[in-house]
Amino acid sequence: MTIAHLLEDFGVKIPVETVSSFSEEVIEEAKLVSFEKGYTAGWDDAIEAKDKETTRISATLAGSLEDLSFTYHEAQTQLIESLDPMFKVLTSVILPDTMAATFGHHIIDHLNEMAKSQINEPMEIVVAAGEGNAVRALLSEDSHVEVRVREDANLSAGQAQLRVGSSERELNSEALIESIRDSIDAFSYQFKEESNYG
Repeated sequence: MTIAHLLEDFGVKIPVETVSSFSEEVIEEAKLVSFEKGYTAGWDDAIEAKDKETTRISATLAGSLEDLSFTYHEAQTQLIESLDPMFKVLTSVILPDTMAATFGHHIIDHLNEMAKSQINEPMEIVVAAGEGNAVRALLSEDSHVEVRVREDANLSAGQAQLRVGSSERELNSEALIESIRDSIDAFSYQFKEESNYG
């Protein structure tokens, strides 16, 4: 036999309640409410996670685009700066030499174009002093047309005046080259200004 009956019991007696049985409808309703709360909480967490990810991706994309834009502008600036000396050589050496070498052919092409609309009209070419023989030599290759060539001391090299009947046209290769040079200089200046001031 034990001595437990002799010792004082200091424990608290908690009355045991009998569990009342809930109806299946109440249990199903509780499960449904619990499911809805869990589903809503999960949905809200998913939306919040998606929003955070979208914000992070947007920030990363914006940073990448900014870096790409900077790299593009930097590359464009370097390209223009490297092309600038080539443009200067082009407009100061290559174009003038090319125009001088082909100026006679340029004159003949314009004269032929003018003559198409005025058949059997007198044709005249006025060139700078010293350029008449070169033009006459080109005309002798196309000898079926009678063209008068004369020199004018008031014209500079690369200038010519063409007359076919009542039509006149002036050619000025130096003015054309100067116009190209001015366009390139204006482009370079504008690009540098936009690069400096955004």
